[in-house]
Amino acid sequence: RAAPAGAVSFSLKHTEAVNVEVITGEQVEVAPGNGGPRWPLDKGTVLRLSMSKASMEVNDNKVTVSYYGEEEGQPIDQAGVFLTGIGISLDVDADRDGVVEKNNPNKATWTWGPDGHGAILLVNCDKESPFVPALDCDDERVFSKEDLLDMSRMVLRTEGPQRLPRGYEIVLYIPVSDSDKVGVFYVQNPFFGQRYIHILGRRKLYHAVQYAGGLAELEFFVEGLRFPDDSFPGLVSIHVSLLESLAEGIPHTPIFTDTVVFRIAPWIMTPNTLAPVNVFVCSVKDNYLFLKEIKNLVDKAGCQLKVCYGYLNRGDRWMQDEIEFGYIHAPHKGFPVVLDSPRDGGLKDFPIKELLGPDFGYVTREPLFEVVTSLDSFGNLEVSPPVTVGGKEYPLGRILIGSSFPISAGRRMTKVVRDFLYAQQVQSPVELYSDWLTVGHVDEFVTFVPGPGAKRFRMLMASPAACYKLFREKQKEGQGKATMFKGYSGTDTKRVTINKVLSNNIMVQQNQYVQCCIDWNRDILKKELGLTESDIIDLPALFKMNKKGKATAYFPNMVNMIVLSQDLGIPKPFGPIVEGECCLEQHVRSLLEPLGLTCSFIDDISSYHKNLGEVHCGTNVHRQPFSFKWWHMTP
Repeated sequence: RAAPAGAVSFSLKHTEAVNVEVITGEQVEVAPGNGGPRWPLDKGTVLRLSMSKASMEVNDNKVTVSYYGEEEGQPIDQAGVFLTGIGISLDVDADRDGVVEKNNPNKATWTWGPDGHGAILLVNCDKESPFVPALDCDDERVFSKEDLLDMSRMVLRTEGPQRLPRGYEIVLYIPVSDSDKVGVFYVQNPFFGQRYIHILGRRKLYHAVQYAGGLAELEFFVEGLRFPDDSFPGLVSIHVSLLESLAEGIPHTPIFTDTVVFRIAPWIMTPNTLAPVNVFVCSVKDNYLFLKEIKNLVDKAGCQLKVCYGYLNRGDRWMQDEIEFGYIHAPHKGFPVVLDSPRDGGLKDFPIKELLGPDFGYVTREPLFEVVTSLDSFGNLEVSPPVTVGGKEYPLGRILIGSSFPISAGRRMTKVVRDFLYAQQVQSPVELYSDWLTVGHVDEFVTFVPGPGAKRFRMLMASPAACYKLFREKQKEGQGKATMFKGYSGTDTKRVTINKVLSNNIMVQQNQYVQCCIDWNRDILKKELGLTESDIIDLPALFKMNKKGKATAYFPNMVNMIVLSQDLGIPKPFGPIVEGECCLEQHVRSLLEPLGLTCSFIDDISSYHKNLGEVHCGTNVHRQPFSFKWWHMTP
């Protein structure tokens, strides 16, 4: 269009920092800067201009086109364009080594695995300042440098003249759909120290960047606001664009955009095989002796005991049911995060008042319309150690939640909590059948302990069949009159002998039903965790059924134990006394001590068992995180 009438060919001259490509049809030729070659002026010929380095001043580079007529010799006309080169790169730690590298080619995508790429963001769900009521991610302020350490660094690198050409500006922005999921702070360095300005997130969708001129790096800090959920897979993007205004009053249009992508780190549960840090237990009016025994066990295991007293627990002893400990982790930082259950008993204020703080996060999921049942308590939320199933690795284990029998309209964990657990992706949940129990928790029939061998653990299951087998053996040995519940004066436990238990036909039938329910779960667990019979140890247990056909433990249920590395705190079963020793304790020791485990039997019968729970229900363990980096797996 710029060519004069009569022009048939053209030549090009350009400054050193400019690259010019002449495109005719499929052919692309690089034009030298000296104006030597000539190209025919064909319709459809395109010149593609780029610059190899940034400008020092506005319009300091130039391309000149000379037009020639039919006759060779002097050009009949010339046209020129002035160019300003500006380097813009929005950078993050896309290679996950803790350092923000320059212009990583993979920064705009996210992939899993040891060779994967893409930046990682933590939900800023702790609370650095004791004077602020909300979580750090719920406000738009930064109160200390510690708060910045929870965030991921993002750097905008620019290079160019001292000022942008007139009508141009640089903006940083996020999609509307990400505005409730990510926040960005900018660190200003005014005369009196640093100020942290909230520039993106919630109502703020874009921010005009102050162009610094020359070679500059602007530092931003990015925080996650929401964990992955059923409507949010966990990826957020941030863009920077150079905008151009064609004329006064005409809106700006983007002429260059750079994008970075973050994945928000998932919440990860910790299995029994990880080392304990703190053990939490409630002090209530009738558990003084229980506390004493737990303290001895915790001291032996070399971790800390944290007691929640009555003013905070308000008579609620079920520490396991109120909370689940987990953690979040990124290349630059990690910290524990407690998941608060929707059950909200007397302990409902405990996680916020006692746990939430600097580098200790908090998350909860509350149903809006669903009824909260016993299955929403976190005795019904466990996680296996790492497993491999048919070649697929689960290096962080698999979450176990109890549910109702597939064909019955029974109790299930509330949908918001289940959706949250599934959305974390890294510990793919397995739903078990626990609704046959009165309380309905998975920790009433299964647990995991460390052990030797390739898998590094054993799965323990409650087993009425194992109990009847042991009692029959003792009866054959002439111990049928051995008495249970010695030293405990409960109403229904007077003179209970092995003979009485074996001759109680109703109890036998009820326990056959219970064994069927447990075997159903056994098959699911073997399939979903890749286990064989040699990985499973059956602990003797007996159950009784109430009028509604739901089961509770007849004697303290030993599978409901606390696991502190090699030290086990097992509910004292008050089994038949044979030759001065409880035959159930003796049997369990014979199963577990060869694995290198130490068994301490804790009397919980009056303070927990008669209230339908045991040692595990009344305690909770905050554990060390996995050393494995979750982004190295492929879900």
